[in-house]
Amino acid sequence: MAELHQTIAVIPARGGSVGLKHKNIYPVAGKPLLAWTILQARASSLIDRVLVSTDNTEIAAVAVAYGAEVVRRPTEISGSSASSESAILHSLDVLTAQGDEPPARIVFLQATSPLRKPGDIDCALRQFELEGADSLISVTKADDLTLWEQRMGEWNSVNFDWRNRGMRQERAEQYIENGSIYIFRPSLLQECGNRIGGKLITYRMEFWQTWEIDTLEEIELIEFFMHKKNLTAPDREL
Repeated sequence: MAELHQTIAVIPARGGSVGLKHKNIYPVAGKPLLAWTILQARASSLIDRVLVSTDNTEIAAVAVAYGAEVVRRPTEISGSSASSESAILHSLDVLTAQGDEPPARIVFLQATSPLRKPGDIDCALRQFELEGADSLISVTKADDLTLWEQRMGEWNSVNFDWRNRGMRQERAEQYIENGSIYIFRPSLLQECGNRIGGKLITYRMEFWQTWEIDTLEEIELIEFFMHKKNLTAPDREL
């Protein structure tokens, strides 16, 4: 079998939103939210195709306007309970049905996490290949993050022992899966039904890049960081 070389980006963007209505095309710093991630993917020198998986006509129009291919997602995998994996698997099925070359790598990007610096995607892809990984997740270091949860009416610490807190500097480093960049081999997803598995590595990002958009207030926060960090739309806009 010939060696596979193609790298595709898949961006899921369904029409329904539990929190902010029309979130994926809501204006953020002068562009529809989805446009930022499409343009970041298109600016990558290592991504061959950018696909947007959606069930929504307005979202599809925005995707095409900013240079992405559209994969029409069926209703049965477009609800709030549908997994991202189901959307990616469907996109792969569509490519196969079209007779397209199967990809060697999939870059899964969430439109709601647009705080990517120029080069983040390509750096993550190079690290993925250099380390011979099966999957990669982007993370941010959680400095002094102490988590609690309520079990059976009682509060318990999750990532530390409140009875023996110790010094912050003595605790093991912990990281947040920030949802910005996922890379994996299609065979992993097809065999395991999960985008994470096999030899897993991480791509580390700065803490401010952890923020994502679910509410109107978070849009204001994202715009603040875009301005503060001088993040502009990549040059490959149509």
